[in-house]
Amino acid sequence: MIDAKKLWMRRFSEHMKETNRYLKYIFNEHISIALLFFISALAYYYRQWLVNLPESFPTAWIIALAFGAVASYSPVRTLLKEPDLVFLLPAEYQLNDYFKRCLYYSFVVQLYVVFLVAAALGPLYFASFPALGMQYYLVLIGILLIVKVWNLLSNWWMLKERNPKARLIDQAIKAALNVLLFYFLAQGEWIFASVVTVILVALVLYTYTLARQKAGLVWDLLVEKDTQRMRTFYRIANMFVDVPHLKNTVKKRHALVNALVSGITYKQDQAFAYLYRITFVRSSDYLGMYVRLIVIGGLAVWFVPNIWVKVAFALLFLYLSGFQMMTLWNHHRTIAWLDIYPLKKEWKQQAVIQWLVRILLFQTFLFGLLFILQWNIIGLVAVWGGGAVFSFAFVNLYVKPRLTS
Repeated sequence: MIDAKKLWMRRFSEHMKETNRYLKYIFNEHISIALLFFISALAYYYRQWLVNLPESFPTAWIIALAFGAVASYSPVRTLLKEPDLVFLLPAEYQLNDYFKRCLYYSFVVQLYVVFLVAAALGPLYFASFPALGMQYYLVLIGILLIVKVWNLLSNWWMLKERNPKARLIDQAIKAALNVLLFYFLAQGEWIFASVVTVILVALVLYTYTLARQKAGLVWDLLVEKDTQRMRTFYRIANMFVDVPHLKNTVKKRHALVNALVSGITYKQDQAFAYLYRITFVRSSDYLGMYVRLIVIGGLAVWFVPNIWVKVAFALLFLYLSGFQMMTLWNHHRTIAWLDIYPLKKEWKQQAVIQWLVRILLFQTFLFGLLFILQWNIIGLVAVWGGGAVFSFAFVNLYVKPRLTS
């Protein structure tokens, strides 16, 4: 006889210990300072923008899309592992209490997203619909919590469905209904919102009826879903610290690799230059993060009105890129072949430093193009000059002393 409560407590304790182990590296002091600066600047200009908010701005659709997405994305964390397919599957009907606790945990752990989105969109809603006021917005948040519970339960029941197309169609229909529901609610149109609510409830009850007809849970699907979510978490954590559980994926990207290594000669002292360039392009860890930081930083530089804050954002995202990409140094440390080959350690250090300087200078160049498009010569000179100085100083004064192992 399996004690479902003890099993849940043990799994939950292991899960929290594992996630907290990496969260302290993700939210380190460097990232915390950068996030504080980014959020503070964003909040300031957000408030300034709301003062001149146009009447035609589609606030209702923004609220509908954001709240609909939050309600629709309601995955269930089961904390199951691959061995459970053998050892727990026969005891499925003894685990009702375990899966109830999984539902409670899944809902509670997703509440932070609800309140973050609600807090971020609150000022926009009050500026667009001042007549409805704070109390109505709180009612809207309460309805969001209720709808999220419906979606969570519906998603859980649909996990008994093995057909992926059926699950996808169900998700798409619920997402569309959620968006429509909050679009009508945002404008105070309760009649239309009530009609959509009835349809949504009917769909949720229909998924419950289908689930009752299934013999049992699709255990391999549950394990696969949980494994995918942990893999995503490990991939994020791997940008900050080595994660031994993560199996890195490699993509070919022939055209980009050929473009980056075409100028490298076949000499011993160029071996690490070749290695780190193709590692940067083909590994799943670096290129994606580098591109995302460029895009987010570019958006900040483009939309922030103050020239010096634009330059500050450009330097901030240069710092974040350099800080994230310096993990290239440790990428191949578990490969013994690099210690066997007759290659000097100075060549390795030189290759990493030179590549970091190049990608930071390229990012500086791209940020400068945004100033050209806005015909801002002072900003262009400031970001190209300041970015170049920062890139060389950061790599040589901060990164280089830490490349010791």
